[in-house]
Amino acid sequence: MTDASAEAASAVAAAHEREWAFVLAATARVTGDLDAAEDCVQDAYAQALVHWTRGGVPAKPGAWLTTVATRRALELRRRAATAARKLPLLVPDPVDELPYDFPDERLRLVFTCCHPALAPEAQVALTLRLVCGLSTVEVARALLVSETTMQARITRAKKKIAATGIPYRVPSPSELPERLASVLDVVHLVFSSGYTAASGRQLTRPELAERGIQLARMLRLLLPGEREVSGLLALMLLTDARRAARADAAGRLVRLEDQDRSLWDRALIAEAEALVEQSLSAPPAGRYALMAAIAALHDEALTWAATDWPQIVALYDLLLAGWPSPVVALNRAVALSFVDGAAAALAAVDELGADPRLAAYPYLAATRAELLRQLGETDAAAAAYDEALLLTSNEVEAEFLTRRRAALGSP
Repeated sequence: MTDASAEAASAVAAAHEREWAFVLAATARVTGDLDAAEDCVQDAYAQALVHWTRGGVPAKPGAWLTTVATRRALELRRRAATAARKLPLLVPDPVDELPYDFPDERLRLVFTCCHPALAPEAQVALTLRLVCGLSTVEVARALLVSETTMQARITRAKKKIAATGIPYRVPSPSELPERLASVLDVVHLVFSSGYTAASGRQLTRPELAERGIQLARMLRLLLPGEREVSGLLALMLLTDARRAARADAAGRLVRLEDQDRSLWDRALIAEAEALVEQSLSAPPAGRYALMAAIAALHDEALTWAATDWPQIVALYDLLLAGWPSPVVALNRAVALSFVDGAAAALAAVDELGADPRLAAYPYLAATRAELLRQLGETDAAAAAYDEALLLTSNEVEAEFLTRRRAALGSP
């Protein structure tokens, strides 16, 4: 590979990571069809590899790609004799004038992928495929399904968008809060799926967690005034800052209580703390702002003993008041154990045991096992660990639970 071709290949890869969503969004507005827009954009990237090798990398790679993709889209529409009389008005400005600070094109794409008419799993798949630019194979690998299943899922979602007339637009101001909540939930799910893998031999899937952070950063760039966007990004950064300490040298899970806090990423924590302040700058505090505030209290504590548990419980109370959730209630019970003791926490956990939404939730049984262990209820703790192990698919988490159960002896 020559120096020129290597430089071009590197520039194309960088442009794919940074510019894909912008180029696809602008092209989709011309085509009115996501499949056709994808084809045009992929062709533009293929052309870039050739042209940039010959003539050098342009000053504005994204503008070059957008111009080539949208011209191809216009050509296809003209061939099909479906171009509207005013269609040329939709073509982006010339290369040197492309308005990179105008966010609507990418927002149209994000809100279309995360439309509430689509099933949650379809929203996540489309977001990874269209906004992040992952291939179908990469999306399937990320979401732990077969390529055939993922291809069918994405195809069905695109057909539903076309058949039901899901609009390719940014919601109106009156619609934005509800629609934005759906978008934030999808982005959070992408991150969470990477931060703790649902199954497999690895505790985390860093590439998926990083995609979630990338999406959150893009949303904040596009919607800088939305405090919940800042809250979500803060929550992700505060959580991801602890990643290096979550497993030991042998790859075994390390509890937050036992983590080496010198391994935490202090730069990410500092960035996130500023975002938490912004997200809490005016009432009422949003769901992700409150979750970020809880994460900040954990990350700001220099030692486990210094953690402000009463404040964490108070924040969970606010969170439950606005967004009742059995998972939030379970997390509150854990925090309560460090304020009022294991017995009080166990009573709260046992109440949650009747909630059918937690019937297959492994962390309910694992939390109950830990509280029973603290109370000296060895037999009951062992049974609870056994239940958690039956429900746990992540091998690193399962190994941790096995060690905890073994430490009880042989009840």
